[in-house]
Amino acid sequence: MAEVGTYLYAITLGAGGAPPADVPGVAGAPVRTVTHDDLVAYVSPVPLDRFGEEPLRRSLEDLDWVGETARAHHRVVEAVAGRAPTAPVRLVTIYSSEDQVRDLLHRRRDDFAAVLARVAGRREWGVKVYANPVTAGSPAEGEGLAEAEKPGTAYLRRRRESLRSRDEAWRAAAAHAERVHAELAAVAVASRRHRPQDPQLSGRDDWMVLNGAYLVEEERGEEFTAAVDALRGQGVEVELTGPWAPYSFTAMDLGTADEEDAR
Repeated sequence: MAEVGTYLYAITLGAGGAPPADVPGVAGAPVRTVTHDDLVAYVSPVPLDRFGEEPLRRSLEDLDWVGETARAHHRVVEAVAGRAPTAPVRLVTIYSSEDQVRDLLHRRRDDFAAVLARVAGRREWGVKVYANPVTAGSPAEGEGLAEAEKPGTAYLRRRRESLRSRDEAWRAAAAHAERVHAELAAVAVASRRHRPQDPQLSGRDDWMVLNGAYLVEEERGEEFTAAVDALRGQGVEVELTGPWAPYSFTAMDLGTADEEDAR
């Protein structure tokens, strides 16, 4: 029989109850709970011949595998977040046993409780702002061309004007993104600006000038979405996602001891 590790999805405060039986975990594994005092960790057993250090390193180079695993991870986290304040754990966090997870809950109980208290009654919304790189356009062919201007000279002039036009378009889009972020952050209780996604992940050639996350009181969700709608147009595209479990606001450094325990 292959060795088995313990995949950790999320930690909740005072959830009690059974794990979501209708939501399978990664690789179709059943979800279980590990408890300590009022903390509950949601876990799954996973075979170490697929989720151990070496096979996992290879799997993480397979974007299809990463996508499938991330979707399964997210389904479990969202099911749990519907019940109680939830701290999602980063993708493919694997311990060698449930006892090590229980020890984590014991050692970091106060830290987890503080994080979970901060996100109680709040959800995360994501906002991305895109701008078309050719918004400002390029000078029309032959525009402003003097009769005596040589073709090579005309090309270089048009090239300079095109680059200047793109620079101006970028500055305008970035300035608008700053205004979007400031207005949405005023509605949220906390906000984060993530790095723009690689076009291979976003599936778009447009500039991503804002990749923001906003922690919003549940009762202000409609107010937040209305604020997003009011910011649409104006030469940019605004994409709203959520509400989600507060992934961007519960990150914790689990410390060297935990990293040694994790496989």
